[in-house]
Amino acid sequence: MPLRSLLSASVLAAILAAPLAAPLAAEPLAYTEIRDWKPVYGRIEARDTLPARARIGGTLIALSVSEGDSVQAGQELGRIVDDKLAFQLSAVDAQIAALTSSLTNAQTELKRGEDLLARGVATKQSVDALRTQADVLTGQIAAQTAQRRVLEQQTAEGAILAPITGRVLDVPQAMGGVVMPGETVATVGGGGFFLRLAVPERHATHLEQGATIPVEMPGGEVSGTLERIYPAIENGRVVADVTVPDLPDAFVNARVVVRLPVATRQALLVPASAISTRSGLDFVTVKGPEGDTARLVVPGARMELDGVAMVEILSGLQPGDDLGAAQ
Repeated sequence: MPLRSLLSASVLAAILAAPLAAPLAAEPLAYTEIRDWKPVYGRIEARDTLPARARIGGTLIALSVSEGDSVQAGQELGRIVDDKLAFQLSAVDAQIAALTSSLTNAQTELKRGEDLLARGVATKQSVDALRTQADVLTGQIAAQTAQRRVLEQQTAEGAILAPITGRVLDVPQAMGGVVMPGETVATVGGGGFFLRLAVPERHATHLEQGATIPVEMPGGEVSGTLERIYPAIENGRVVADVTVPDLPDAFVNARVVVRLPVATRQALLVPASAISTRSGLDFVTVKGPEGDTARLVVPGARMELDGVAMVEILSGLQPGDDLGAAQ
């Protein structure tokens, strides 16, 4: 093969193998439907917020938790003591001791009466009276024993227990204070944490349950799921819940930025590599009858479409334009 033919073939192969400065549009420009996103704040909230209440009244002598502590369901958070219960227990114990002594004496009298009845000295009526007296004392002891169990249970209910597993959000009481039955000693949040949003009602029609929502966390952007949209509008806002995997719960009610899809519109998109910048101005090469022309454009937002970095063109191009290689 002649040397010139060999050189021409090698030059052509090098040109074909060299990468282009920018990808050429295979088709003329056309409008693409894109979605607008509205940044809003979401609050980290507990799914269940339950109070740990006092079951008896008395003095708060122990309080083992503070705000931010993690607790398990049934864990003792504090203890209330009512001194009257101790006095009542002492009174019941004294009643049981007295009744027990009376019962012992009644049983002795009953045994003596049964012996006399067997010898024909006592009457059956007197023996029945002794037996009835012993039975009454036995019943009284059983009643006092039951009353003692009630007092023991009331004393045990002085323990304040965590209603659920979670994190302590608030402790409105202080050790040494007097607490009434039903008062809240601590508030525990648990059952998982989620983001609660309050979106202006004009965007309500664009929210879809189950949609994927970008959430900007301190460690980077993560994806959440729009789990629930509440039908009631409060103060002109729609309330919605977004679940986020491994949502941090160190600061409950902390606000994070969430981007919500609010509308769709038509836009002209070009590859980011098709834009060249000279002297602070942006240009896009457009094919024309007289060859390629660099046209001044105003770029907008950047986005990714099918894995390709794209830029919205606000002005300077129109549908039907053919892109050339960036100059």
